[in-house]
Order: sequence, then structure tokens, then C-alpha cells
Amino acid sequence: MLSGVLAGEKQEYDYIIAGAGAAGLSLLVRMIKSGNFTGKRILLVEKEPKIQNDRTWCFWETGDGFFEEQVFKAWPVLHFHSADFSAKLNIAPFKYKMIRGIDFYRYCFTLITSQPGITIKYGIVTEMHSDGASTWLLLDGIKYTAHYIFNSIILSDPKIGIWRYFLLQHFKGWVIETAAPVFKVEEATLMDFRVGQQSGTTFVYVMPFSPTKALVEYTLFSKELLQPHEYAKALHEYIRQNLGIDSYTIESEEYGCIPMTDHKFSRQQGNIIQMGTVGGQTKASSGYTFQFIQKHTASIIEGLNKGGQLHNRLMSSKKYQFYDHVLLNVLATAKMPGDKVFIQLFKNNPPQRIFRFLDNESSLREDVQLIASLPTLPFLKAGLQQIF
Repeated sequence: MLSGVLAGEKQEYDYIIAGAGAAGLSLLVRMIKSGNFTGKRILLVEKEPKIQNDRTWCFWETGDGFFEEQVFKAWPVLHFHSADFSAKLNIAPFKYKMIRGIDFYRYCFTLITSQPGITIKYGIVTEMHSDGASTWLLLDGIKYTAHYIFNSIILSDPKIGIWRYFLLQHFKGWVIETAAPVFKVEEATLMDFRVGQQSGTTFVYVMPFSPTKALVEYTLFSKELLQPHEYAKALHEYIRQNLGIDSYTIESEEYGCIPMTDHKFSRQQGNIIQMGTVGGQTKASSGYTFQFIQKHTASIIEGLNKGGQLHNRLMSSKKYQFYDHVLLNVLATAKMPGDKVFIQLFKNNPPQRIFRFLDNESSLREDVQLIASLPTLPFLKAGLQQIF
């Protein structure tokens, strides 16, 4: 390996951003917008060009966010459904927002390619290393060095230790269009648990774009993926039985899989700063990532602008890490069905409290109120297991 590195081409940059997903692009756009990195040599590396609408990011937010102009749709009202409890949720001052992948990529790359100091290279990253002497990566066998590497590429699967949990949040979504108007464009469905729970915690969300068009997404928290036809069958059944729609066309589809784990990721190795999921910025108990990425990349820019030694910040405090441990324990060991957990949360708490809790921004009083709304025994058992 060493001889191959020495024989290969060597190029030096001030910063390398490895991965052009939400984390890498958010950081690079923030660097550009700050105006403090003019004249710096920056390399962005990715496997292939981002030209597909391969995902959507949904999140709740108060006010305008950093990528507000890229928000495709926002909903002030959400619905929660289960066989035992349903509610219409006015979530003000929050709005539930959606950014489409293709809109995000187009905006970011239009801005990035207008900057003379930024180079984009496509290929496969096989190695990264940082020590007191240098920080570098190998892209298609060529060595590139930098003062800092900001990485969101998963080079190897994490090894889950004892008393750590790993679930998959996997989903299949269709953008469907109907001939007649059937959707209320200001009201979205955050979670609908009126579907079979035999494969794990399972729900559907519905995000209307117009009276005749919506994203319908079938989502599961489980240890195993389904077969492709099983997602399609579930979506067809939900659209027909729960939405009462018999005739529709599928305009586009998306599939994704997000790790939900309390595995302790290595967030920094020398001058390699890990970001996104590989940097622990995916909320272990919910899978939400986009807003945690925004907080993290903003903190990186703050550190770089101060000109001091950059140390990676943890996504959450010990308190929220413990909460995530406990909920994942409950879900992974089936101490309580996942749909029942969320039913109790939304039945006994205002949505604003739940959102702040899941954002790691709740007060101690709100934590106590929310925890008290859940059944004691399964969460007490999980909590004691995590402590001892």
C-alpha cells in the first residue's frame, strides 16, 4: 500500500470534502457563503455526479433555515393516525418542511462550480489517514493531501459492540398523481400506523404537493430489509384502503435505508472530521439527520473562522445519548411495540414538546413530562440495562 501511495500522483489542498451528500454540500455551501475561504484550495470528491432526485429530506423547523429557498413544500398542520388514536396537530411555530434531493444538488453545484478555488473529482475513495505529519486520502489510487478532510463517506460497516443496538430505517416512496383532487395541500400525515406491524415498527407518511399529487412513503424500523415487491404491495394496499384511491399514476419513486444505532462513531481522527451519519449526526432513535447536519456544519464553520484548533463537537449531550440508548433498547428487544410507543408520545404530549425532545433541545421539565407519558415498566427495564 505504501509504495502505491508514494508512486501515485500527489496533490495538495487546504481542505478536502469527501462525499457530496447533505453533509458535504452543506459544509461547502456554508464555506462559500461565509466569504472567509476565498483563495483557499478546496477539493470535493464524490463517487459520481449528483443528477438524480434520489431522496428527500423532511424536517421540522421554526422560521427560515439556511436552505429555506430550496424548500419544496412546507406544511403547518400534521396528522397522526393509529388504530386506537388519531389527531390533527397544529404544530406552530414549527413547519414540517421538505427539500428534494435534485433541487438541493442543483443549487449547491451551481454555486460550487462558480468558485475558482474549488475542484470536483469523481471516483472511489479507498483510504484515509491523518497523523502528526499529514492528512490524506486515496481517490482511485491517487493521493490527495489537505490540512483538514471533512468526511461523510462510510468506508466500512461499524462493528456494533455489546449493549449497543442497530436497526434499519428503510422506506419506499411513490409520488402519485390522481385525476381528481383528493389531497389537502396544507395538511400532511407524519405517521400513520394503520398498517401491519409484523415486520417491526411500520408506518406511512403522506406529503401532498397539490390536490392531485403527493409523496406516499412506506417506512419501517427493523433489523432486516423487505423484498422489493413487499414495499410495492404495502404501498398499493395503503393507497387503496387508507386513502381511498383506486386510480393513480406513479410519477417517480425513491428508496432509502438509514442506520438507527447508538454505536459510538469515531467522530475525529487527527485532522479528519467525520460528518453526517458516519460522524454520528443521525439521531439514533428517529433517523432524522438533516437538521443535525446543519447544526454540525455551522459549528465547523465557526471553529474554522476562529482560526484555532478544530475539534469535532458531539451531536448530543450525554442526556440525549442515554435517551436514545433506552428507546433503541425498547424497540430492538421488543419490550414494547414501536407503534405503541409513538401512540403514547403523541396522545399525551403536544407536538412542539416532542419536536424539541427529538431535536435535543428540550428542557429538563419537558423531558420529565415526556418520559412520564410513557409506560414505566418497559422503559425502566431498558434504562436499568443501559446503566448497569
